[in-house]
Amino acid sequence: MAVLFTTDQQWVGWGVMCLAALFIGISKTGIPGIGVLSVLLAAFAVPAKASTGLILPMLIFGDLVAVAVYRRHAQWWHLVRLIPCAAAGIVLGYFAMDWVKDSQLKPIIGLIILAVLGLTWWRNRGKDIETPKHWLFPVCIGLLAGVTTMMANAAGPIMVIYLAAMRLPKEQFLGTGAWYYLLLNCFKVPFSQKLGLVNPQSIGMNLILAPLILAGALVGILVLRKLPTKRFATIVQIIAAIGAAAMLLPGGDQPE
Repeated sequence: MAVLFTTDQQWVGWGVMCLAALFIGISKTGIPGIGVLSVLLAAFAVPAKASTGLILPMLIFGDLVAVAVYRRHAQWWHLVRLIPCAAAGIVLGYFAMDWVKDSQLKPIIGLIILAVLGLTWWRNRGKDIETPKHWLFPVCIGLLAGVTTMMANAAGPIMVIYLAAMRLPKEQFLGTGAWYYLLLNCFKVPFSQKLGLVNPQSIGMNLILAPLILAGALVGILVLRKLPTKRFATIVQIIAAIGAAAMLLPGGDQPE
């Protein structure tokens, strides 16, 4: 199957996408928020705009695994608060994607990821700061997550900030996030199809990578919870920040 990788060596592109698939699985069941690394890897392996559609079915497969594991722990009140605003954000992101060029989207993805990493860092510094309880808090989080997930599949850290702010126990945290991502990623599919980003070619590549997503999910369940995940997450965030900064540099894009 021919795939338009940004490198002349397709084995390099496939290797990068295999790593992206593993990180998707890990982020869904073990360390929420590190999925931004998968977004970066995909954007380096294929043209930036195509990468958003290529990675979407992979995310949905990971969501299905996470829902199967944590479905009973979801707190639906938080989903009811967030999903309508997030859906509106997806629609806004869809119209933005219609006129944003591929050469422009790559630095946009980089900026979005740097911003959400900054928000994660700010939240980690302010663990003892009282969380905003105003109704605007979920509205703003939902809209921002919707736009970000449509344009860059990078809303994970934003959702992590919200769920952590709600002081949810670990199982409820993962269960609520699992349903949130599954519902919104499925909602994005027709928009991505209309933009030509989800197509038979991308679906075929997703089928090949699905076992690696499942393997990553098993790693997240069985191994990473026993490791110093805070240190691991910090390393991943540093790598993601370096990669996002690299996406801001000119050059390296494929012809549109």
